Amino acid sequence: MRTNVISCGDRSTRIARRLSVSRDDRAALTPVLKRGELGVVLCLFGTEGNTSLEDLESANEALGDSVNKSNMRWLLTLLLISVSSLVHGLSSSGSRLLVVIEEAADQEKYSQFWSDLRGRGYSITFESPKNEKLALLKHDELAFDHVILLPPKSKGLGPALTPKLLLDFVNKNGNILLALSGDSSTPTAISSLLLELDIQLPPDRTSLVVDHFNYDTISSSEKHDVLLLPQPSSIRTDVRQFFGGDGTIAFPRAVAQELGNLSPLLAPILQADSTAYSYNPKEEADTVEDPFATGSQIALVSAMQARNSARFTVLGSVEALENVWFDAFVQGVQGPKGKTANREFARQLSEWTFMETGVLKVGRVEHHLSSIEQEKSGNNSVTKLGYLNPKIYRVKNDVTFTVELSEYTQTHWSPPTIPASDALQLEFTMLSPFHRLALLPVQFTPNSTLYSTTFTLPDQHGIFAFKVNYKRPFMTSVDVKREVTVRHFAHDEWPRSWMISGGWVWIAGIWVTIAGWVAFAAIWLWSEPAFDAARGKKIQ
Repeated sequence: MRTNVISCGDRSTRIARRLSVSRDDRAALTPVLKRGELGVVLCLFGTEGNTSLEDLESANEALGDSVNKSNMRWLLTLLLISVSSLVHGLSSSGSRLLVVIEEAADQEKYSQFWSDLRGRGYSITFESPKNEKLALLKHDELAFDHVILLPPKSKGLGPALTPKLLLDFVNKNGNILLALSGDSSTPTAISSLLLELDIQLPPDRTSLVVDHFNYDTISSSEKHDVLLLPQPSSIRTDVRQFFGGDGTIAFPRAVAQELGNLSPLLAPILQADSTAYSYNPKEEADTVEDPFATGSQIALVSAMQARNSARFTVLGSVEALENVWFDAFVQGVQGPKGKTANREFARQLSEWTFMETGVLKVGRVEHHLSSIEQEKSGNNSVTKLGYLNPKIYRVKNDVTFTVELSEYTQTHWSPPTIPASDALQLEFTMLSPFHRLALLPVQFTPNSTLYSTTFTLPDQHGIFAFKVNYKRPFMTSVDVKREVTVRHFAHDEWPRSWMISGGWVWIAGIWVTIAGWVAFAAIWLWSEPAFDAARGKKIQ
């Protein structure tokens, strides 16, 4: 009889049913199933499901010694797994990374960058754009979670990496890091792809960004095409900063990008200084009359976060990822000599692009009447009472809305914190918002934060919706919508007339009328004329 060893729980009845042990023998299963100091139960079952209790006992005795000897091995394995989980990061959307590089020999130029990615748990696949079998989607599903596109030396990226296929990859929640280089002309396919995202490149496709006031005097003392820039700061006070630091970034031979003003999905990560401009080095003129872009109009690194929260990052200088610039020492025109922060910036950029940072997740979404509280006796659970997330409310009800948010940071989910200059807001809306309220943190858990608010429903019946629409640069979108019906007062729910101050005048008028009529009747009866018996008539 062929057997397999499996791990089982502690409930002897459930295991006995699974192993087809007779009901009379179930009581005897408990001492058999509880062998092993780790609480790991080893059972033996036949493929035909007819294993007897005696077979289990004999098999467990044979495995008892090996279980005790392997306990220490299991402890060491679990310890190593726990330690490795603290060291290695992993993207919230997957670890399959495709690197498209035309020349395999060029991989060594970026070996430190690849080493950092592998150290964070990524499985890297290198492919040439000329590979005819390359496919980003297989059976309409993602073949890779992330893609790094290095600039090709040929005129295009091949049939597997057309602009349409790359956009389809983004629409399937894939993330792309596209690197450009001023040493080679930008292919038309890449320019067309970026135009779809409202990112414009120089029309001559060979332009560089130079700065005669902020350049590396060691490596580009004549051409001034190695820009020295501080690590970026926050673009707004209400925007989280994922790329900050105190170091200096070296950007050799960067390609300028100009972002459209109408797209809310675009955001610059790193911009050039006010003294920088873009020009074509093939032009031998001493002056540039009509540059493509100047100053802060030039985005050296830009980001597009799609409506499905997929990320597309454009790096203007692929040379900034090379080993040479990870360990290089640079010196500005007036500043001291120091080491570059390219390695740290490359880590920050790849972490954000591959969704290791800036990822928000919605957990519980609850709304209920505010009068239902856990502290009250008899109301230990609003869920048990059936009052959690009702479909219908009444006008002027006091309602509490709660949403749970988690933020992914490098390795785990953690409770997010909204900046003091920002606000997470709830809208209670029909066609337009009737309420717009700030959601405040009320409870923190090891991996989430609960935001809540309480308000009174408007005096308007109809179909309403709770909406939380939180969209910020470099953060995944939070879009929550829950529809409810708000009814008017029932006939027995209106307040009594004496409770309405506006009706006191009419109530007083009614009682005055009643009192006046009673008084009139009493006076009329009391003032009846006397009767003269002799004359046989009443005396006026």
